[in-house]
Amino acid sequence: MAIVAAVVLGTIAFALLAVRRIGSDPTQFILGGRSLGPILLWVLMGGELYTTFTFLGIAGWAYGRGAEIYYILAVGGGAYIVAYLYLPRLWRYAKERNLLTFADFFAARYGSKPFGAVTALISTCTEALALLLYLTGLQIILTIAGLGAINGTHAVLIAFGLITLFVFTAGLRGMAWASIIKDTLMLAGIAIAGFVLPIAFFGSPSAMLAHAIAARPQAFAVGAWMAGNGKLWYMSTAILNVVGFFVGVNAVAATYSAKSEQTVRRNAILLPLYSVMLVPMFFAGYTASLVLPGLHGTQSDSAYLRVLQAHFPLWLLGIVCAAGTLAGLLPSATRLLAAASQLMKNVLGDIFNLAKEGPAQTWVTRGFIVLIALVALLLWVYLKASLVDLLLFVYNGQAQFVPGILFGLFWNRVSLVPVAIGLLVGEVAALGLTIHPLPLAGLNPGFAALALNASIVVILTLLHSNGTFGGLHDLRREV
Repeated sequence: MAIVAAVVLGTIAFALLAVRRIGSDPTQFILGGRSLGPILLWVLMGGELYTTFTFLGIAGWAYGRGAEIYYILAVGGGAYIVAYLYLPRLWRYAKERNLLTFADFFAARYGSKPFGAVTALISTCTEALALLLYLTGLQIILTIAGLGAINGTHAVLIAFGLITLFVFTAGLRGMAWASIIKDTLMLAGIAIAGFVLPIAFFGSPSAMLAHAIAARPQAFAVGAWMAGNGKLWYMSTAILNVVGFFVGVNAVAATYSAKSEQTVRRNAILLPLYSVMLVPMFFAGYTASLVLPGLHGTQSDSAYLRVLQAHFPLWLLGIVCAAGTLAGLLPSATRLLAAASQLMKNVLGDIFNLAKEGPAQTWVTRGFIVLIALVALLLWVYLKASLVDLLLFVYNGQAQFVPGILFGLFWNRVSLVPVAIGLLVGEVAALGLTIHPLPLAGLNPGFAALALNASIVVILTLLHSNGTFGGLHDLRREV
């Protein structure tokens, strides 16, 4: 735990020294002055995408279930293509209109500040749930690091309080600098987990895989087409995550922060390098399933850390836990900042005409950072789930913004009413199908909700364009 504390405090100090004085300009605080170059943008966005889930959830599902988690490899193969095609255009649109937040895009593109406020509120709820993912991972890591002598919940409260204070002070640019240390340590931790473990117990990763296949051959094949986590689930989950990977509030904010369209395009080319982190975590999960079998439920997320704790020097465990702690804290910080800036700009500013000046916007954003952090901590105390289940739940809701963003950028005919109706129906369907699943022949509930959402947008847009829907447009304009 001393190693973890030293790394976290050292990372925060390094970032604060790099940033020096952030000032009260909201563009500097929220978007780093729209001046991030290729390296800072790369580590910032990569740090947001590869998080506690990468560090624990992949190994946990490889341990407990098996091949279903390979969908994450398919996501990497498609999401970066989507990013290359759409993020430069998003940056250009935002730059031309001086957009500050995720919800600003919806307000500007569809000519409705109230709709921007609605998207801000919905996406902030999604961000709060994403914070639960990181807090759950932090509890697992810090409980292991404390060796049973330190209450994991108390350690999470302290760590999350520190990172809240950090983002309150340093803004987006500070998080970009901190991500340099976080990503370096995370690569080291993943290498230890994915290669040191199988080599130590079986001589090599290939020998470990031979033992794992012999022990659990079913864990290396996706189930039947219409099984619960079978082939249709695998394909629909992969597609859902491919199109939704870069439409989250934090990914959009990071895109806005780039200094040029070319920087965004280069970043999309470089981001696949982060995928080297994925396969070693499969190795860690399979190794733990052989060395420490019998864990169930959320315990499987901590399986390989328990192996490290039982069989390796504590300093090595400390380094790995420090990397995992940063993997939870820094993405939490970026989501806090992105969500808080929306509430400031698109709810208080656009709807209630408050916090309209630069310094006031920065300080109100800081206030919302603290408020959202407190709400997330309260929710976390009462809601418990596995890391993968939390991640899928978050993506189900986040993906419902896909039609509004992609159709908005690439289809001039799409308008407010179809997108608003599609979004609301999609969010309700995603939430309802997640809480009360229906027999969907194995389809991911979020994919089914997104298909319904996109179909509504397309059908209503075509009807509107043909004139049979024009009356509703006139009514909306009058209102």
